[in-house]
Amino acid sequence: MQLKFLIVGLFFLFVGTSSNDETMTWNEARKLTWADFKANPDPKSDAVALTASGITFGYSVKTSNKRIVGFTTTVEAHFYPDKSWYIKEKGDDYVLGHEQLHFDITELYVRKFRQQLERLVVNQNIKKQMNQIHVAINEALDKTQKEYDAQTNHSINVEAQKYWETFIAAELKNLDKYKSQ
Repeated sequence: MQLKFLIVGLFFLFVGTSSNDETMTWNEARKLTWADFKANPDPKSDAVALTASGITFGYSVKTSNKRIVGFTTTVEAHFYPDKSWYIKEKGDDYVLGHEQLHFDITELYVRKFRQQLERLVVNQNIKKQMNQIHVAINEALDKTQKEYDAQTNHSINVEAQKYWETFIAAELKNLDKYKSQ
């Protein structure tokens, strides 16, 4: 008997998602374009753009005689076009690069999540352990996204932006074994 659970964690906007929401899965070969940002800009925001991205996590456990004997997981970084927006008159390639890095940071935490899940050993508390990792990863992701925006002043600080681009590229490379296909 297999039980399936799907937990969706959308971090950046902290909005729920439904199965009807359009999503794009992170792909190394496919970078974001402004055409991917389909929501209307928030007139109350000072931002030029907003990237909605998050981690989708699902797992199944295999049981025998009411005991968990195995598990499988799926973890993906998603971009939500219908919740992402930009101001056309102000959106340029530089700002788009800043927004892409938000999505890349999401992928970085997907890789960290997969790495932690790989270390788990089958036991009767595996579902609780996976859920705890999921919560911790989303909290760390949120913290990193906020640090990125604070340190780069939402891309205005060019030197900090360059630092983050180099830093995230190195971190992604270090966890290349866990990258999304």
